[in-house]
Amino acid sequence: MRKTYLIILILSIMSACTNAIDLTATQIPPSIPSTAAVPESTSTPEPESVDPTAIEPAVTSTLASPADDFFTEMGIALPAPTCSALTQTQTEGPYYIPNAPEKHSLLEGGLTGTRLILVGYVLDQNCLPQSNAWLDFWQADANGEYDNVGYRLRGHQFTDSQGRYYLETILPGLYSSRPIEHIHVKLRPEGGAEVTSQLYFPQRPIEGLTVTIEERGDYQIGYFNFVVQK
Repeated sequence: MRKTYLIILILSIMSACTNAIDLTATQIPPSIPSTAAVPESTSTPEPESVDPTAIEPAVTSTLASPADDFFTEMGIALPAPTCSALTQTQTEGPYYIPNAPEKHSLLEGGLTGTRLILVGYVLDQNCLPQSNAWLDFWQADANGEYDNVGYRLRGHQFTDSQGRYYLETILPGLYSSRPIEHIHVKLRPEGGAEVTSQLYFPQRPIEGLTVTIEERGDYQIGYFNFVVQK
């Protein structure tokens, strides 16, 4: 009898332990909030759209050249460059003096005569304007006399970026050995050969070398384009 009781007791204890194990196994652990860092997105963000009308245009320099300022001041509308044959060469004559000063105006105190403004282009054989072309002018005064000691009515200059030149001077007078008014000029395009020639006026024209004159009351504007081989 006692033995039977012991067996029953042992079986009861074992049953209780089994139930405890099953209950523990079926318990649901509480949820644990995740603490893992969320990786940042590696995708490239879409570029913002730009309204093209909101973009300000780049500022372009519009600084005027001395020729622009002079033509505006004098009310000169220089025609578009035109050309035909190359400018004819002519004799240098006995009165050329090298190294004349650089200047656009040959006017100075004591000069008399009709004021002349000579304007135009230096062009190559393809009618393309030649910037930085050298021009050297010399002439007689209104009485037909040359200054063979100094640089009166003598001076050189260079064309601007558009191949333009302008010269303030007076109409030359006649002298005994040349009964025709003229202005001497030497010119040389950058990288080209030097040309010596002369300019004449409508009252005694020379084909291909005659200045076109526009009357402006007490002064005249003369137009002439030089065409040289480049």
